[in-house]
Amino acid sequence: MKKPLVSKKYLFTFILITSLFALWGFANDITNPMVAAFQTVMELSAAKASLIQFAFYGGYATMAIPAALFIRKYSYKSGILLGLALYAIGAFLFIPAAEWQEFSFFCISLYILTFGLAFLETTANPFILSLGEKETSTRRLNLAQAFNPVGSLSGMAVASFIVLPHLLSDKRDEAGQIIFPLLSEAEKADIRLHDLAVIRNPYVAIGLVVLVVLIVIALTKMPKTESEEQKAAGQTHTVKNTLSNLWHNTIYREGVFAQVCYVAAQIMVWTFIIQYADHLGINKATAQLFNIVAMSFNLVGRFIGTFIMRYINTRKLLTIFGIGASVCTLGAICIEGMVGLYSLVCISLFMSIMFPSIYGIALENVDTKDTHLGAAFLVMAIVGGALMPPLQGLMIDQGTIWGMPAVNMSFMLPLACFLVIIMYGYRAYKQINK
Repeated sequence: MKKPLVSKKYLFTFILITSLFALWGFANDITNPMVAAFQTVMELSAAKASLIQFAFYGGYATMAIPAALFIRKYSYKSGILLGLALYAIGAFLFIPAAEWQEFSFFCISLYILTFGLAFLETTANPFILSLGEKETSTRRLNLAQAFNPVGSLSGMAVASFIVLPHLLSDKRDEAGQIIFPLLSEAEKADIRLHDLAVIRNPYVAIGLVVLVVLIVIALTKMPKTESEEQKAAGQTHTVKNTLSNLWHNTIYREGVFAQVCYVAAQIMVWTFIIQYADHLGINKATAQLFNIVAMSFNLVGRFIGTFIMRYINTRKLLTIFGIGASVCTLGAICIEGMVGLYSLVCISLFMSIMFPSIYGIALENVDTKDTHLGAAFLVMAIVGGALMPPLQGLMIDQGTIWGMPAVNMSFMLPLACFLVIIMYGYRAYKQINK
């Protein structure tokens, strides 16, 4: 008899915690197109505008370990509540940021917002893994993570239909060129005031939603996990022992590096679809529709992948999807025009299972006493999203590389990341066969 993914006693908790995946998906994917928006309205280079991603994912890197230590001392529920509070504070800081029209203030707001996301991801992922049998934990996390693209699609839809079409700074002449740089300083100031208010509003709205979720979770009783029961019984490892155990776990250690590469690839692919389309003369609002299609592919791929895992080992499937993503990335690099853009969009189908699969594989053989810090380093791996986009932005700013459009050649960086993931999936699969 096959074991259920989620037993009845955990079902309500599973649904409630899964809602958090949609919340941080919204924040992730309304922020990606803002790189292009800030680039125009604040008159920044692609490299400087991508500091938005550096601030966003740098918050994960800063707060993942403190979040794990906090959860280790208190509880998963306490970590979730603090994460939601920080998320709301960061969102509401967009109000003074838009008023002062300071790019650095927006970066600080996102930095604090992602303190909250670091708490949520450090908490929610291992919590989902613990809500049932270990044999079904990776499939269970893939199912929960399938609702992350739902939030992402919502964020993209808001960006596409509420934010980007109403940005006056993105208006173009008959030749398809942006006219904002040609305006007087007074005209620019008026447009900048309008556009920053348009960018601000969705963050304030999601801040209010987060406060509602915080209240609901505060009033809900959460089941104790195995690690929390061990802590209550005094059966815990010291931080030093935990770090030693994690370091000597090869699949875990390599999984952290694979996760760094995956997040870097994901953020580069989703952030620079707009610049890729812009090179083809497509405006930002229309280009963002390609991002929505990409995220739809990601959502479909997540559900299909979760189903296939009933029949194909997760490690083998990760390798296969890594190969598919690499082939599509090569298409985006080598093929100019719309076919290259279509190839770029299709990468998202194969990225769909990567984050939860790497996460689940890495933690599969980690002692439950070490799960908090183990989860933290996997969340901290999201720093890949902070480090690589500015580098890709620098490549795009070159105009051409080796006679090819720089925006095409810049996707050599995600390709390298996918090759690492292929190797991780293959090595993990070979180990389990041994």
